[in-house]
Amino acid sequence: MTHLTLLHCPEPSAAARGQVLARIPGELVAAEGHWRLHHERPAGAEALADLRRLLPFDINTAPEGFEPDAVGLIVSDMDSTLITIECIDELADRLNLKPQVAAITEAAMAGELDFAGALRQRVALLEGLAEQELLKVYLERLRYSSGAALLAADARTAGIRTAVVSGGFTFFTEKVKISLDLDFARANELEIVDGRLTGRVQGEICGPEQKARFLVRLREQLGLRPGQCIAVGDGANDSLMLAEAGLGVAFRAKPKLEAAADVVIRHGGLDNVCHFFKAAP
Repeated sequence: MTHLTLLHCPEPSAAARGQVLARIPGELVAAEGHWRLHHERPAGAEALADLRRLLPFDINTAPEGFEPDAVGLIVSDMDSTLITIECIDELADRLNLKPQVAAITEAAMAGELDFAGALRQRVALLEGLAEQELLKVYLERLRYSSGAALLAADARTAGIRTAVVSGGFTFFTEKVKISLDLDFARANELEIVDGRLTGRVQGEICGPEQKARFLVRLREQLGLRPGQCIAVGDGANDSLMLAEAGLGVAFRAKPKLEAAADVVIRHGGLDNVCHFFKAAP
């Protein structure tokens, strides 16, 4: 059986190629925007970790069971994944509460706090915020992560369905869905009365379990196998979702998620994910 490792780099130096082949012997072949290493023995976690410490670009092995030629679904987290900000932190900044809320967000994403409890605590601090401040955050502060638009476009060209799922809010996911031309979206809904946030979330909180269930529901709805799905996230609350996909991607992620992921992207953009599926001609 031949295994595949990807070097997410258009032109690795001779020294870098030598370091890779010394740890994972095989044949290196240039591909579009990256290099492919075909090897007979599995790439050990220790060898990959060693190379990630040494190389100035990302290197990842496609896991067994993943079907790169048959990918049918990509599900991505939103905050700090598809986009560069944490929307709830920026909303808190409108009330001069960003440091307090951001500290809770950081602990929740690192897996140090119960997600649902941490979300309720942060949303409660937003009580009284005017509804129009959400639009201001969207227009003034929301920016897409490097490669997000390219990933969405390449997936669309390849006939792959796409989704955004978030422990954040529908106000933002719906706009991201439209902007990137995604197929599905799921998030939390802020309760708004008389034009102001009440400090509460409506309905069931979209946390780790709900994110995973969302992927499973879409997978079953589309008639796909786990190996035909890719999940992308950055926080510990994404680990259950990544476990339901044939390829779980940790994008500039917290250590707990990196440890649970198949693929780690630290240097490149989200377009590195494109290297794992074969786009339609």
